[in-house]
Amino acid sequence: MALTCGIVGLPNVGKSTIFNAIANARAEVSNYPFCTIHPNVGMVNVPDERLRKIFDLIKTQKIIPATLEFFDIAGLVKGASKGEGLGNQFLSHIREVDALLHIVRCFEDENIAHVCGTVDPVRDIEIVNLELVLADLETVEKRFHKSQKEAKGGSKEAAHEHALCNRLMTALGSFKPARSVEMSKEEQVIFKGFNLLTSKPVLFAANVSEDQLAKDDERLETLQGYVRREGSYLVKICGKTEAELLELSPEEQKEFLRDIGVEESGLSRVIHESFKLLDLISFFTHNEKELRSWTIQKGTKAPQAAGKIHTDFERGFIRAEVTRYKDFIECGGEHAARAKGLLKIEGKEYAVQDGDIIYFRFNV
Repeated sequence: MALTCGIVGLPNVGKSTIFNAIANARAEVSNYPFCTIHPNVGMVNVPDERLRKIFDLIKTQKIIPATLEFFDIAGLVKGASKGEGLGNQFLSHIREVDALLHIVRCFEDENIAHVCGTVDPVRDIEIVNLELVLADLETVEKRFHKSQKEAKGGSKEAAHEHALCNRLMTALGSFKPARSVEMSKEEQVIFKGFNLLTSKPVLFAANVSEDQLAKDDERLETLQGYVRREGSYLVKICGKTEAELLELSPEEQKEFLRDIGVEESGLSRVIHESFKLLDLISFFTHNEKELRSWTIQKGTKAPQAAGKIHTDFERGFIRAEVTRYKDFIECGGEHAARAKGLLKIEGKEYAVQDGDIIYFRFNV
C-alpha cells in the first residue's frame, strides 16, 4: 500500500495547481472556491537515486520505486466543522489519509482572489486548524458521553476511554491538536480507533513565487517560526516552477533548478520531508525480473518488513540475508559483498535499516 497524503488548505491557495504539477494530473483549476468537489488522486514515484545505482550492478528487467499517493481535497472554509461550504464531505476525505500536506499561500497576485482578502499564511493555517479541532471536539464529546455511561456499568475499558476523552477534550478545547496529548501504549490503541483529524501528522508547504524559492522574505520567516513551534516541517514549493519542470528532461531539470538557486524540486522536498515527518525508511529487494523499493516505519523488525511483500513471508519467516547499500555499491554487487563477509544473516529481532538490500528466506 502506498503512503497516502491529503492536500488541504483554504480555497485558492494553489492546491490543485500544485497537485497538477507534482502528480502530473489534470485536476480542474479555477479562480473560485469549491472548484474541487471530489478528491483528485495522483500516484507519484518516490525519487531515490540509490535504485539506479543498484540497477546498474544487477541483471534485472525493471525498477519499481516506492509510491506516494496524493489526494487533492477541496478547500476548507470557516464553519466547515458545522457543514459550511462542503465541509462535512471534505472532512470525511481527510480521515482516510495517513498524513496531511497543508498548502499555504505566500505569494501576492491581484489576479487570484483570496477568500480572506489578504495574504497571511499563519492566519490561514489557524483557520483550517480551528475547523479540524472543532470537528474532532465534536467526535470526542460523543465518545466521552458514551464511555461515561459504559464506565458506570462497570466496564474498565470504557473507564480508560473516558479518562482519555477527558484529556483530549481539554487539549482540543484549548485549540491544541489531538496529536499533542501524551498517551500510554494502551491509550494509543484506544486513540487510534477515534480516527481524529488532528491526529494526522502535518507537513506544511509554502506556495511561493519563483523569487521566494531562493530567498526567504519576512512573511516566510514568520511562517517558518510558526511551523517550528508546531513541531513540523516547512517546504517551499512554486506551482509554476513545478509545472515547467515537467516539460524538461532530467538533466535539463537539474540545470533549471541550479539557475534559480535551489537543489531539488518541490516534489522531492515534499517526499523527503514526508518521510522524515512519518519516520519512514526504504529497503530494497531484487530478482531476475525486478528491483523494488519498499517503505516501512523506522524500527520495523525483519519479519514485519517481509510481510510488506507478502503475508506468507512474515508467517513463514526463517531469516533475512542483508547487505547494506554502501557495501553493495562499494563491492560491485551482492556476490562480492558475500565473498568479503559483508552479507549478514539476520533473525526475527533484526530492525531493518534504511537502504538495506534484503533476500528473505521463508517456509510456505
